[in-house]
Amino acid sequence: MTENGMVKALMEEYFRSAIDLKEILSTVSDVEFQKNRDEKTENPECKSIQTIVSHVVGSGYTYINYINTISKIEWREYNNVIESSSMGISEIDKMLNYTQSSLKHILHFENKEIETWKFESRWDVIYDFEQLMEHAIVHILRHRRQIENFLQA
Repeated sequence: MTENGMVKALMEEYFRSAIDLKEILSTVSDVEFQKNRDEKTENPECKSIQTIVSHVVGSGYTYINYINTISKIEWREYNNVIESSSMGISEIDKMLNYTQSSLKHILHFENKEIETWKFESRWDVIYDFEQLMEHAIVHILRHRRQIENFLQA
């Protein structure tokens, strides 16, 4: 049975999107990681590198949870507190590995079937599979950029 090329490509790009983020985190001290950097934001997930990384990891689990509804895999809520940049790297890796493991359940589906799947998000947007995975990829990229801007300020 042939594995679905679209699913594999999106997963590879998801892993790739995290490379630069993890590289940046590897240079951040724990003090810098926890430092409050945006006093003005009302979004508690964007106040520090720590809260951003926790948000990225939690969101990653949310994205794959939506996709896992196809395979009827139990929802896995992420509520861990990420205390350090090294823990952040480890938790990103765990999230990506869980995503990859979960996607193995759908690798045998053809694009025609995958394209029929719809996922209604908590934020009231309806995605198809490809859109949800692309959103997950860009989500990491956007927050990597935000962290870079914090560090350059």
